Amino acid sequence: MEYNTERTTLKIPEYGRNVQRMVDYCLTIEDAEHRNKVAQSIIDVIGNLNPAIRDAPDYTHKLWDHLFIMSDFKLDVESPYPIPTAESFVGLPDEVPYPQKSRKFRHYGGVVKTMVKHAIEMEDGEEKEALIYGIAYAMKRNYLKFNKDTVSDSTILTDLDEMSEGKFKTEGIDLPHSKSFNIAPAERNTTAVRKKGNNNNNSKKKKRRY
Repeated sequence: MEYNTERTTLKIPEYGRNVQRMVDYCLTIEDAEHRNKVAQSIIDVIGNLNPAIRDAPDYTHKLWDHLFIMSDFKLDVESPYPIPTAESFVGLPDEVPYPQKSRKFRHYGGVVKTMVKHAIEMEDGEEKEALIYGIAYAMKRNYLKFNKDTVSDSTILTDLDEMSEGKFKTEGIDLPHSKSFNIAPAERNTTAVRKKGNNNNNSKKKKRRY
């Protein structure tokens, strides 16, 4: 019995060993015209075996590249695309940079950060002061929504000063008391209220009488 561990390693396992044998056979064909026909037949086969790749742009180019990879770049056929070399596939692909986003102050939300950036670019005046107050108000509301039942204005203004890199005038901002927002208990229990309501509705359903 022949085990896979004793067989040659497949260059592209997704296509299977039979396709690899077809490629190996194509390498043994001496007649150039016949070799080109067999290569085209292999392209048709691997295209049918991997229909998902057809959604990719210029998918036939990818199939021809796969054919040369499976032949160890030894196949001498007429390709409609530039014939790749082993050197062009050496090494790892370029690393995709991961977006660097600060996790600090994430509890205030991305909209607040966008508002802070916009306010920094504004000219000093009443409109800017009104926006800064609105940002501080939104920050306190978001803080109460996801963290605690109460928070001091000094905490909000200190965070706002750090987010704006000290470019805002936060002295004298007087925000409403935490209880006046009246959102922390209600919004945290929204899911529980919905579930309770659904249970009540189910219990009120009357059974059909036949």
